[in-house]
Amino acid sequence: MNSISGTNFQFPGQTGFYKGKVRDVYSFEKKLVMVATDRISAFDVILPRAIPYKGQVLNQIAAHFLNATSGIVPNWLLEVPDPNVSIGLKCQAYPVEMVVRGYLAGHAWREYAAGKRSVCGVSLPEGLKENDKLPEPIITPTTKAHEGHDEDISREEILAQGLVSEDEYEHLERYTLALFAKGTEMAADQGLILVDTKYEFGQLDGTIYLIDEIHTPDSSRYFYQDVYAENQEAGLPQKQLSKEFVREWLIQNGFQGKDGQDVPEMTDQRVELISARYIELFEKVTGNKFQKNNLDNPVKRIEEAILRTLQTN
Repeated sequence: MNSISGTNFQFPGQTGFYKGKVRDVYSFEKKLVMVATDRISAFDVILPRAIPYKGQVLNQIAAHFLNATSGIVPNWLLEVPDPNVSIGLKCQAYPVEMVVRGYLAGHAWREYAAGKRSVCGVSLPEGLKENDKLPEPIITPTTKAHEGHDEDISREEILAQGLVSEDEYEHLERYTLALFAKGTEMAADQGLILVDTKYEFGQLDGTIYLIDEIHTPDSSRYFYQDVYAENQEAGLPQKQLSKEFVREWLIQNGFQGKDGQDVPEMTDQRVELISARYIELFEKVTGNKFQKNNLDNPVKRIEEAILRTLQTN
């Protein structure tokens, strides 16, 4: 089961390297090269086995939606020289992630079920059930941690700590809601509901850019539109396309990323199942047939594609 667990290149003109949970990021004077590996993380922990084609899925979905939303906010993407690679502008990232939620699911539901009626300073009404639609989309930001867990933070705390200026933050809020509205519209065209997602932004020469990935299964949650109302009425779990099924499997096996907990065994069957679910999401979300890339020596293929592009430019 070939997969891309990581890269470690040295390119001419390279100024830095950063290994994220999923991406290997190569820095240059004015550009970033992001390699979407097949690593998978949950609860801010990188799981022990990589998932074939996961990186290709993430990279190609992100490019699909970055191209579709470029009229809403400028984004960092310049080109995609390989199914696992994106090259774009090097921006100064804001130290917060803009999480937006249209439904009470995932982390927000777990907080609500524990008795909290406020998430990131946003009040929630009484009487909601898991996966209920919220009266309107809400923004529940998190800090952006390079290591360990992202932490919930409120708008007021962001401004008080000077993480983002008030004027810039208001722009981030407007962009976030506009992107979510566009994502919701595109999801509906495919028979899906965009439940929640997150966006990251950066700044370059006084302009705010959308950076990183958007509307992928690692950053978003989708429900199937045709069974949503029926399942809510019956109190049944929603059929969904997201990484949540991985988190649920881990929780059922006693792992939530806490000290002393061990990741359950990832059998070949489990890895194949996760890979199939990612491919299903690609096809359902984009409406395009997934073309599996050749996994014979993929790291060499990726390196050669990046070198060709750097030499051309």
